[in-house]
This record gives sequence, C-alpha cells and structure tokens, in this order.
Amino acid sequence: MSTKQITSTEKVEIGSNAIDNNSSGNDPNELTRRAATLQIIASLVASLSVTSPGIGLGYPAITTELLSSPDTEVVLNASEISWFASITAISSPIGSLLAGYLSDKIGRRNTLFFINLITTISWIIIGFSSREDAAILFIELMIGRSLIGIAIGMVTTPTVMYSSEICHPKIRARMTVMSTPFFISFGSLVAYFLGYLFPNDFRLVSLIAAGITVTTMLSLFFIPESPVYLVTKNKIDDARKTLAKFRNLHVGDIRIDSEIHRIEASKTVSTDSFFSKWKEFGKPELYQPFIIMMIFFAVQQLNGIFVILVYSARFSVEAGVEIDAFLSAVCIGIIRCVTTVLVGLASVRFGRKPMAILSGIGMLVGLVGIILCDVLQTSDGKYNWLPVVFLFVFVFAGTLGFLTLPFAMVGEMFPQKSRAFASGITLCLTYVICFGHVKMFSTLFDYFGNVAVFSFYSVVTFVGLLFAIFILPETKGKSLQEIEQYFKNK
Repeated sequence: MSTKQITSTEKVEIGSNAIDNNSSGNDPNELTRRAATLQIIASLVASLSVTSPGIGLGYPAITTELLSSPDTEVVLNASEISWFASITAISSPIGSLLAGYLSDKIGRRNTLFFINLITTISWIIIGFSSREDAAILFIELMIGRSLIGIAIGMVTTPTVMYSSEICHPKIRARMTVMSTPFFISFGSLVAYFLGYLFPNDFRLVSLIAAGITVTTMLSLFFIPESPVYLVTKNKIDDARKTLAKFRNLHVGDIRIDSEIHRIEASKTVSTDSFFSKWKEFGKPELYQPFIIMMIFFAVQQLNGIFVILVYSARFSVEAGVEIDAFLSAVCIGIIRCVTTVLVGLASVRFGRKPMAILSGIGMLVGLVGIILCDVLQTSDGKYNWLPVVFLFVFVFAGTLGFLTLPFAMVGEMFPQKSRAFASGITLCLTYVICFGHVKMFSTLFDYFGNVAVFSFYSVVTFVGLLFAIFILPETKGKSLQEIEQYFKNK
C-alpha cells in the first residue's frame, strides 16, 4: 500500500479559494460563514449523544474500588469486578453490527435516538440497583453495563457518518474529530469528575448520567436527518430542503440538484442483501481502507491508550504516580479533552498523517520514561514526580493521534455504498480486541509486572509509528468521493 497523498481531482476557483467540486454530501462552492455555522452546530448536537457512552467507558474507573471495598453495602469479588469492567466490550460488537444496519434502515438521527434510549435505561437500572443482595446487584450491573456496551459500540458509526455527510471538506476533519473522539473523552471526564465529587455513591452518578442522556436525546429534535440518507431513501424533497439549509442556498438552486445527483450516483441500493454487502469486500475501494483501519484500531487497542479510559486510576498506580488516583484520573480526562480540541484544529492545518506520526513518537517517549522510572525506582527519591510527567506525556501524545484519529477516519475512509456496513464491521472487530485487553488488564500487571506490560505497549506503539509513516494515507481537505476514487484506482 502506497503512502502517496490522495490528490484532489477537481477544483473550482471562487475568489482566492480552491473548493472541492467532487464532494459527496458537500457543497461544491465556497463555504459561507452561515453554512459553516449551521454545519458545526448540527454536528455538535449529534455528537452530544456520544457523551453518555463516554461516561460509560470511564465509569469502571470510579466504581471498581468502591464495589470491592469492605466498607460498602454490598461487596463484589475480584472476578465479578473484572466482568463489571469488561462486559461492555463483549456487547459493543453487537452494537457495532447494529449501527451499520440501523443507520441505513432508519437513518443516522433515529439511530442516535435509539442509542440514547437504551443508554438511559442502562443508567436507571444501575442507579436503582440492589443495596442488600450481592447476587442481584451483580446481575443488575451486568444488564446495565451490557446495554451501555451496545450503545458504546453503536454510537461511533451514525455520529461520524452524520458529521462527515453534512460538513464541507474544509471543516469535515475538524468536526469528525470533535464528534466521537472529543465527546468520548468529555464523557469520561464527566465520569471521573462525578466520581471525585461523589466517591461513595456510584448510584447517584448513574442517575446524573441518565439525566444528561435524556437532555442529549431531546436535543436531537432540533437537527434534520442526513441528506445522504434522505436521498438513498428517495426522499428527494426533504433532502433538498436539508441541503439548502446546510449549504445556505435557495431550495431551487441548481447546485442542490447537482449535489443530489452525485449522491444518487453512489447511493446504497436498498435491495442489497447481507451477502452482497460482504461481496463488496472484494473491491479495492473497500478492502484496502478496511485493512488500514483495522491496523490503526488494533494499535489503538493494544498500546495502552484506550484501556486507560476504563482503568485510569489503576493505570496511574501501575505507572508509579504518587498523587491521588481519582485526581490523576480527572487530570487525564482534562488532558484528553483539551488535546482532542487541539487535534481538531491541527488536523485541518497539518492533516491526519503528521498528527499520527507525532502521536507515535510522543507515546514512545512517555512509555520509555515510565519504564525507566520503574527500573530506576524514582518513586523512592527526589524524582518521584517523573512518573506523572511521563504518564501525562503518554496521554497527551496518544490523544493527539492514536486515540482520536481512528474514530475520526472510520466515517470517511469507506465508500458511500458500504460505509455504514464496513464501519460497523470494523468497530465490531475493534471491540472484540478491546474486550480481551480490558478483561486481562489486571491479570497482565499482576502476572507479568509493570515493566513487561509497558514494554509490550512500547513495541505496539513502535509498530504503529511505522504504520503511520509508511501506510496511513492522508485525507486532509479531500472529499469523500475523492477518497473513494483514490482506493479504487490503486
């Protein structure tokens, strides 16, 4: 696979700006301030639905110690705690598969409604869980966590698809980063902060999360469905109105007709069977980005930057950090949120590839530093502040690329006809890897020790750095149709 940058195939000059004229789901003319504002607002409103699954990812970090504490009302054993933390990764693949189907069947926005609904139910189950019987509590936690795992698996596909399909190429990179990656980090930060405020009441945290979820669900009434989905369902009049709104054009403008024709040219045929969708993997425009995205996600899941979402407090302890574990988790959450915003701004200017390379280098520095601190026992001397510095370097660098970019790129790498299906399959396999890592996290540190585990993370990160340098393509400023054509021509 070549690393040649995807080249633009058709440009139109308007004033001093060169704008894409081959975009699927984007206006071929200059992006006006009003159009950009509407696209950004709609994208952010849709992305709010990621907040609650993000809280679900960070939730074990603030509850596992409490559930195993002898001072709590009902105590769970080590095995039950492990299942509590990892069960979401088992149900997430189910959600990933459902996401592609539902996004095509009922629409991107309605899929987000469904995600908020099941997430609200999950938080209510946990919020009113048993305070007397450990067996009943465990069952209720498993049901609640399984439901939120389905939501975690589902939420990326419709959110990133919605953002990529309504946004102009000039802002698409920024908004896809601000969709799943930012709000996952923001949701986790909310979980850490609530855990810090209410360290002895995980049920109250759950009910607060339910309230947040209901609010985000209601906000979806204020945004329209994706115009790409509307065209694929032959709702041309609705698609025309939506495009006119997002492009700041009159509904009868000929440029709206032109964009609808481009979407129709590559729309998914509604009669496609499940097996015919699998046959699409024989085409280079699908199997090449699929392989690339699977490598990208595999590195993300196995280099430690994703598992820290679930085990931030334990990860901090194993890294030798001396400050309060919950405070460290809050700091990690803040770093991730701030860095994700920086990624959204920087990826527009510098592109995906340089960000991934810089991320890999920074993560290696952080991991090697953590290993050296452990070997040299710096926590016992005047340099006991070094582990926290290297941990924060690792988190900052990881969020700069390997944590955020795979989620941002999964909605733009696949061809329109197979985008929902291929994104679902990719995320399904990703969460299978996630389950294995999360389930074995504590066992790995207990059996192999800190140095061995962090060394493994370093090797995976180095492989990821080579991948970013030699394989990962650049998609900066390219329309979705140009990206599809790039792989088709290889």
